[in-house]
Amino acid sequence: QVQLVESGGGLVQPGGSLRLSCAASGINLDYYAVGWFRQAPGKEREGVSCIGSTEDSEFPADSVKGRFTVARDDVENTVHLTIHHLEPEDTAVYYCATKFGPCSDDSAEYVYRGQGTQVTVSS
Repeated sequence: QVQLVESGGGLVQPGGSLRLSCAASGINLDYYAVGWFRQAPGKEREGVSCIGSTEDSEFPADSVKGRFTVARDDVENTVHLTIHHLEPEDTAVYYCATKFGPCSDDSAEYVYRGQGTQVTVSS
């Protein structure tokens, strides 16, 4: 059974940083592109980052370029998303998802998805 579990969310002040993790079981993430998406209440789902199976990374949203970094931990079968200089607009549920082939900001192309982790940015 394939399972993706996100962790690392929480309440953080503006300007702070968080590292979110996406831990997989039942699949080897090495063979998948892993995308990170977020959805805030009343807003559309947004693709914020993706790392391909060949370690190339993409950041579809202009609002996150330069602040989000993504990396694989092959030993732990995990992908980490680090968010720097958090802004209140980053408040959302963040979840990871996997797909074969190249990265995409279309969540419908992803096969497996986790339940998400809440990130709240507030003073």
